[in-house]
Amino acid sequence: MNDEHELNQSLAVLIDADNARASVIDPLLAEVAKYGVASVKRIYGDWTTPQLGSWKAVLLEHSIHPVQQFRYTVGKNATDSAMIIDAMDLLFTGRFDGFCLVSSDSDFTRLASRIREEGKRVYGFGEKKTPRPFVAACDKFIYSEVLLADASTDAPSKGKSGKELRGDTHLVSLLRTAADAVSDDDGWAHLGALGSHIANQAPDFDPRNYGFKKLSDLVVAIGLFEVSRKSKNILIRDGRKRA
Repeated sequence: MNDEHELNQSLAVLIDADNARASVIDPLLAEVAKYGVASVKRIYGDWTTPQLGSWKAVLLEHSIHPVQQFRYTVGKNATDSAMIIDAMDLLFTGRFDGFCLVSSDSDFTRLASRIREEGKRVYGFGEKKTPRPFVAACDKFIYSEVLLADASTDAPSKGKSGKELRGDTHLVSLLRTAADAVSDDDGWAHLGALGSHIANQAPDFDPRNYGFKKLSDLVVAIGLFEVSRKSKNILIRDGRKRA
């Protein structure tokens, strides 16, 4: 759970209209609210083109400021440059604790890295096709498909089976390595510490990617760990370390 300080973070939400879908805006802003307050919300694109019509319908509703950027040359994305320049201007005001970059474009990889160099957090939002370098450059990366699935009014999707989860060697290695890194002498690890360690290794890790709302549900479902609940604390231990 986010602490009070994190929830009070001032965030700048910058959206690349050319590489994001308007349909994701409701769950996206709800997700942003988990990390702080969206003090600035701007979206960049050439608003003279019909392609951005779906975005125009939601801007007023969510108080998102559109920034006009004409396409000076075919094949060149002037929108990226405008968004990067604005981000740097906002960064050096010193008013923001973090930035939410909404795009599936790898052109923002260096921007994310530069913001983090200043000690600010970067939350990325994009589709699963987003190039890995941009994902890795963020502190946390959330996939649009996950947000849309969460917001769906259809029956909730069923999480992957234990067999499927155990067959994912990357997931198994990620969980076991993290558990080993944060465990005590008896092999027990706090679930919160486990989650933090994984986030530092894999910005796009999210239990929802596997069909589970919480990390605790995923850990139970995979069936490789002992789970102990003490008051509000959840402890886990690699099942291979049973006495």
